[in-house]
Amino acid sequence: MNGADAIIKCLEEEGVEVVFGYPGVAICPFYNSIVDSTVKSVLIRTEQNAAHAASGLARTTGKVGVCAVTSGPGATNLITGVATAFADSIPLVCITGQVNSELIGSDVFQEADITGAVESFVKYSYLVKDVNDIPRVFKEAFHIANTGRKGPVLIDVPIDVQNATISKFKYPEEVSLRTYKPTVKGNTVQIKKVVKELERAKKPIICAGGGVLLSDAEKELRAFAEKYSIPVVSTMMGIGVMPTEHPMYFGMVGNNGKAYANKAMNESDLLIMVGARVADRAVSQPDLITENKILVHIDVDPAEIGKNVGASIPLVGDAKHIFEEIAAQDINCDHDAWVELLNEYKEKMAPKRNPNPDFVDPAAFITRLSRKMQDDAIYVADVGQNQIWSCGYHIVKAGKFLTSGGMGTMGYSIPAAMGAKYANMDKQVIAVCGDGSFQMSMMEFATMKQHGIPVKVIVLKNNYLGMVRQYQHFTYKDNYSVVDLTGSPDLEKIAQAYDMHFIRLHTMEQCDAAIDELLAKDECVLMECIIDPMDLV
Repeated sequence: MNGADAIIKCLEEEGVEVVFGYPGVAICPFYNSIVDSTVKSVLIRTEQNAAHAASGLARTTGKVGVCAVTSGPGATNLITGVATAFADSIPLVCITGQVNSELIGSDVFQEADITGAVESFVKYSYLVKDVNDIPRVFKEAFHIANTGRKGPVLIDVPIDVQNATISKFKYPEEVSLRTYKPTVKGNTVQIKKVVKELERAKKPIICAGGGVLLSDAEKELRAFAEKYSIPVVSTMMGIGVMPTEHPMYFGMVGNNGKAYANKAMNESDLLIMVGARVADRAVSQPDLITENKILVHIDVDPAEIGKNVGASIPLVGDAKHIFEEIAAQDINCDHDAWVELLNEYKEKMAPKRNPNPDFVDPAAFITRLSRKMQDDAIYVADVGQNQIWSCGYHIVKAGKFLTSGGMGTMGYSIPAAMGAKYANMDKQVIAVCGDGSFQMSMMEFATMKQHGIPVKVIVLKNNYLGMVRQYQHFTYKDNYSVVDLTGSPDLEKIAQAYDMHFIRLHTMEQCDAAIDELLAKDECVLMECIIDPMDLV
C-alpha cells in the first residue's frame, strides 16, 4: 500500500462516499487509487466549486464534505471555496497535491505554499512529510472539521509521500489532541442564571444563527420556543431553524431583514443569541442591542462570545445540548402578551412592494415557487439582490435554505446545489442566482450532465450586477460604474448546448404555469426570469 492508497483507505474508514475535485500531476497518485475504491469522484470544472459542492453536501447531510485538487493553481483556485466554508463554519476536508518534498521552497513548476496561503481561512492545516503519518492526520482532520465550531481542514500531500510505501496501515479508533477539547455541555451555574432571567423577563427573544443548524438543534430550539412561548428571529445563516410560517418565528434580522424582526430584538428585555457571531449584517450597531436588556450569548466557540458585543451571561457549549439542559429545568414564565404585540408589529410592518407589471416580480415569484416546492426541498440562494429576495420571500417548510453568508461568495449556488443534490437525490434541489453570479459557475452544467445530477437553476436576469447597482443608485446618485452586464449569453442557447430543458418567464401572468413546468420532472432545468433592472430589495 502506498500513501495514495492509504488516503483512500482513510476516506473509506470515515464513510466518505464522494470526492469533488480536479486532477493534476501532483494529485495523480490519489486519483489513480480512487478508481478501485468505493469512493466516487466527481470532476468539477473549476477548483473553487469543488469546495462549494462539498459544502452543499456537508450542509445537507451533517457529514464532512471532501474535495481534492492538484498543487499550484489548483490549490490557489480552491482558496475562495475554503474561505467561504470557513466563514460559515462548514466542515470540509480539503486535500491538495504538492510537489516533491525535497523541492518544496525552490519555486519549481506548480509549487505554492498552500498551507501558508490558507492559514487565516482554515480551522487547521497539515503538510504531510512522512507517509506513515497519513492515518493519524486524516483521523484528526475529520475530527477537527466536524467538532466544536466546525470548519475546513486542509491536508497538503507531496507527490513523493503519495507514492511512498506505508509500513503498516492502522486507522486510529480515537483521537486525542491535548490542545483541542471543545466544550459541548453548558456550565450548570450559567444555565441556572439563564433560567432565572427567563422567569424575570417580560419580553424574551431568541436570535438563532447558523450554529443552531450546524449542531442539528432545530427540534430542540423549536420545542423550547413553543413550550415557553419565546419568539424566535434568525440571522441569514439561521434561516430554517424554524419553518417560515411557524407562529413563533418572526423573520430574519439585520440590514436586509424584516423591520418587525429588528424591532422585536430591539424591544426585548432578554436576548438569547445562540450560534450567531453578532456580525455587522445581522447587528449593525452591536452596542445598541445590549441597552436595557440582558444578553445571553450561547456559542460552541468561546472566541465568539464577547468579540463584537459584551454578554451579560456567556454560555459556552453545543446548542443542542444546552437547549436540552435548559428545557430540563423547571421554568415558570408567561410571554403571551409579548407574542401578541409582536404579531401586531408583524401585521403593521409587513414589507410593501410596488412591482413593475411589465416584468417578473422576484419577491412574488419566489413566494409562489416556495409554495409549490416539496416540503423537504433544498433551496440554494446565490449572492446579490437574488439572495436578499430569497431570504425575505422564500418559505421554508421542512427543507433547507443554503447560501453564502459570512463571505458572500458569488457563484456559490450552482455548485453547492450540485453537492446537495448528489447527496439527496430523492429531494428537490433548486439554485436561484442572478445573471452575474450565474456566469461565475455556469460551467458546472457540464458536471451536472456528466454525473447525472439533476439540479434546477433559476436565473433572475436584469442585465446588471444588481446589488452593486443598487448601492451606486443610493450612494452615487445613479452614477453607475462597471455594473452593466451587456454581452451576457443567450441562456436558451446555453441550455441547448448542455441538453437542458429551458423556460423563459417575462411577466407574472404565466408564473404558475412556468413553475409547474420547472418542477414537473426531476431533471436539469434552466429557467430565466426577466426582472426590472431598476428593482430594489
